[in-house]
Amino acid sequence: MTKKFDFNKGLLELESIVKTMESGDLSLEDSLKFFEQGVQLTRQCQSALSEAEQKIALLSADDDYKTQKPLDEI
Repeated sequence: MTKKFDFNKGLLELESIVKTMESGDLSLEDSLKFFEQGVQLTRQCQSALSEAEQKIALLSADDDYKTQKPLDEI
């Protein structure tokens, strides 16, 4: 079973990485580690956003926003 990516947690972690890297107090090796983590998190966030966009497109294509559906039916 794969653990589902938590977009909000990932975004917060990415912000933390950026702040740490902007401090300028890291060695080259640590900077590279943080950069790699940032790239991985960015890809995961982009993937999660893409999945959400696809779901929205599928759901909105059904009725072209002309009818309302309760959230529990989505």
